Amino acid sequence: MADAVVFDMDGVLVESEHLWEGLWTAFAADRGKQWGPEQTRSCQGMSAPEWAAFLTEFAGAGDSAADTERTVVDGMIKALEDGEIDLLPGAREMVTDAASLGPIALASSAPRRVIDAVLAHHGVEHHFKATVSSAEVPRGKPSPDVYLAAAEKLGVPAANCLAVEDSSNGLRAAAAAGMTVVAIPNPTYPPAEDALAGASYSASDHDAVRRYLLSQLKEGDRA
Repeated sequence: MADAVVFDMDGVLVESEHLWEGLWTAFAADRGKQWGPEQTRSCQGMSAPEWAAFLTEFAGAGDSAADTERTVVDGMIKALEDGEIDLLPGAREMVTDAASLGPIALASSAPRRVIDAVLAHHGVEHHFKATVSSAEVPRGKPSPDVYLAAAEKLGVPAANCLAVEDSSNGLRAAAAAGMTVVAIPNPTYPPAEDALAGASYSASDHDAVRRYLLSQLKEGDRA
């Protein structure tokens, strides 16, 4: 049984992984470079400073990493404002029901500006007792730092937390933190078998994951 749930955001709560890839691709193309699936896989799970440095070096056009990050993040905020970042089916219910039984947190590779904007836009920010961007910890996923920080902010041992993830590096990060890993495999960017093997439960349906989370939260939290 568990005391708390820590959610990833991109690919777990909202459909947004393809937008990050599109913005990275466009940034590189504007500088004469061809971004591909290999580069996307390399960046998934990285913190914003990490992928900005990677993209800046890849594009090789003399931009600063800070300017690269700002350009891409501005693109994500515009996509959100244009209604292009929707909650995944069942995500709202999953978050709401889990929060009714115990504290929940967010551990995301997205930068702070995107996290806050997405949660507020969809009216779910009040459910989260803590939110952590991997830009706020020493290392991005697959290192466990962002998950450990989320557990610390909740005041719950990592071993007593469930973690909901969709991607290879996210699954690896949650497992490395010692959390019980729940997978919602991303169909567009399927996680590697070794990463998926670390999950205690896996389902492509958010409602199934919601039911699993509720079954694992301690009875004492349901009173």
